[in-house]
Parts: sequence; structure tokens; C-alpha cells
Amino acid sequence: MADEPLTVAVVVGSTRDGRFGPVVAEWLLGHTAQRGDMKANVVDLAVTPLPTVMPAFGKPPSDDAIKLLGAVMPRMEAADAFVIVTPEYNHSFPASLKNAIDWHSHHWHAKPVGFVSYGGLAGGLRAVEQLRVVLAELHAVTVRNTVSFHNYGDKFDADGKAVDPASDGAAKAMLDQLAWWGHTLRDAKRERPYVA
Repeated sequence: MADEPLTVAVVVGSTRDGRFGPVVAEWLLGHTAQRGDMKANVVDLAVTPLPTVMPAFGKPPSDDAIKLLGAVMPRMEAADAFVIVTPEYNHSFPASLKNAIDWHSHHWHAKPVGFVSYGGLAGGLRAVEQLRVVLAELHAVTVRNTVSFHNYGDKFDADGKAVDPASDGAAKAMLDQLAWWGHTLRDAKRERPYVA
């Protein structure tokens, strides 16, 4: 069981028209595909939109909400680990991503989360730092190393490959940490269920 590959949900957080997130996500998938210790499952919030009106506390979601959640929730639940691909909007992360986090609050418990961010001069790092605070509240374990694309427009070639080899090294380091935490936490939860 210890050698069983981790199921990694790659969450593409931007839903904006003309977004760059899918290019970054595809680049990351190229890295996960080279590894034998994980298999990736893309959760693209533009392709599988989630409801934006939540039920009152203690009440079930509406039938319409349940239908939308059905396209995403099983994949979030099945994930052993996550990688969030996010841009930076106004020094933070997209509302669509916060909505997805809130809808799936217990699915983050005792699971590791890595980040690939992109933006202007800050490369999306301010979004990542805010995500760390939010995910800590949901008992997730965020890995230290991140991948960040500053002024992302000129960081990829026409085929969607990163032009700076250092980006590939950063991806490997982040995924190595994600794999360590993913296997460690999955094994621990099999031995002793996590109590939130």
C-alpha cells in the first residue's frame, strides 16, 4: 500500500476569460506524468463551476447545488494531496478558488497542498501566502517550496514549456515535498484516523 501512487488534485483556480492558468497547469502535469509516485487529476473551476450561494448552517445544499458539486466533490474527496494553480488578483487569490475551498472544507483535512502561482512582479506569491492562512484553518499541510512565475507572459514558449530551466527544478522540489507529506499523512491516517 505504501507504494501506491498518490492521487493529486490539481486545482486550476482562475475562471477569468483569457486566463493563463491552463497553460501553467499543463506544464505542471508534464512533471507529474514523469513521476511514478503520483497521478494527477485536474479540477478546473472554469470547466466545473461551483454554486456561489451556500445553504444556511445545518441545512443541506439545494438540488441544483448538489448537481454542480457532484462534478467536483468526489475528486476532492479522493485526493491524497493537492496542487493549487493560482494567479494573483488584487494581492490575493481568485474568489472562485475561495468558493471551492469553502465548499470542500473537510476534504482538505490532513492533506498536503503545494502551490504553483503566476502574476506580475510578485509572481502570485501574495496569493499563496494568503492561501496558507486559509488552508491552515482547514487542517491542511502546505509544503514550503512553491513554483512562482513572475511576469508570466514571457516565461513560456509557444508550446507551453517553461523557458527557464530553474522552473523545472522548482517543480521537482515542490512535488518531492508534496509526495513525502502525501505518503506520510496517508499512511498515518490509515493507522489512526485524523480528528479535526
